[in-house]
Amino acid sequence: MIGRKLCEIIARTGRLGESEVDKLTLVDVATPPVFEGSGCEVDYLALDISVPEAAERLATMRADVIFHLAAVVSGEAEKDIEKGYKVNLDGTRNLFEAIRLEGQRKSYFPRMVFTSSVAVYGAPLPDPIPENFILAPTSSYGTQKAICELLLNDYTRRGFFDGVGVRLPTIIIRPGKQNAAASGFFSSILREPLAGQTAVLPVSDDVKHWFASPRSAAGFLLHAAVLDSAKIGLRRNLNMPGVAATVAEEIEALRNAAGDDAVALICREPDQTIEVITSGWPKALDPSRAEALGFKAEHTVDELIKVYLTDDSPKG
Repeated sequence: MIGRKLCEIIARTGRLGESEVDKLTLVDVATPPVFEGSGCEVDYLALDISVPEAAERLATMRADVIFHLAAVVSGEAEKDIEKGYKVNLDGTRNLFEAIRLEGQRKSYFPRMVFTSSVAVYGAPLPDPIPENFILAPTSSYGTQKAICELLLNDYTRRGFFDGVGVRLPTIIIRPGKQNAAASGFFSSILREPLAGQTAVLPVSDDVKHWFASPRSAAGFLLHAAVLDSAKIGLRRNLNMPGVAATVAEEIEALRNAAGDDAVALICREPDQTIEVITSGWPKALDPSRAEALGFKAEHTVDELIKVYLTDDSPKG
């Protein structure tokens, strides 16, 4: 979802910051969607980076900027440990290694924008969490992302690429159908009632979390691709800005946007597995370092709903 929104912007404008984009190559395990009216040449490849040969093929293309979003999401990574590690860890290392080896063959130093997650942190947690807080995830997904953050730091330190790690908040409101992410209900309790449909709430109203919109997520990645990375320093992974809000505050924002009838469509069905996973997630982060570097996001859940209604709602 984030990758599609990011690529739509690049394809439409044909630019990345102040630079023109000559070519955009979209890669996924399935053939990526075709974008019409592109401002640059667009190629489409169906490849699986968990296969080393696929990562090697990508490295030989010698892209100036690489956005690495490929991942098995949190709930699925917890249910299928082999798949999670194969894609999230092995796939990432395959890509990093392929770039390193391509650089040995002939000088190559791309910007690598890696999407990490707030799941790299684990309970007990301060509120908000400073960037220098220990990475001690309480999920397989968070563990995989934390390992990849260390790899990003090391490969950047060794001069194999210019890495920027973007720790995304939970992205709401996600358009379309709910995926296998344990965090999916944060979107569905807003998205479905806004469309007049019922939604399941598996946790209590006092659960607090860190959010940003799909629009902001794409903006984070675009900014990470062009910022002066010398200003980041040695710690290459950044806490992105966001909105700290409870489920109760989400529901109140829904009430403000669509009234009591929409709120009545939320059905409370406790799910212990999801409650355990979310209990180990951050309530809020300190994004001051990222904000000083120019990253921006929303400030309230009301703003998040307005972005969805403008950008992604079927009624928008």
